[in-house]
Amino acid sequence: MATTASSDFQLQMKGYGLTTAEIHYHLPDHPCLLQLYIWQEYDLAPHFPELKSFLDYWARELDGPLHSVRVAHHHLITPAEWRAVDREISIH
Repeated sequence: MATTASSDFQLQMKGYGLTTAEIHYHLPDHPCLLQLYIWQEYDLAPHFPELKSFLDYWARELDGPLHSVRVAHHHLITPAEWRAVDREISIH
């Protein structure tokens, strides 16, 4: 029985990493107050096309104007680290 990898895993294999954005925005009815929204998706650093698309949608369609966005990004799948050893240890 053959199984296919999940779409999230396939994205990670293409170089996508987990991106988390902390989005602060002004409340439409009370512009002096800030609200927090957390957005998380797989995206490509450093250009973040998925996040930019979401923020464009937000600015175009939602009433709460953006105040600030803080981004964290991490590749969950990375190449294995190794280093060459130039010594030998003899064990009796």
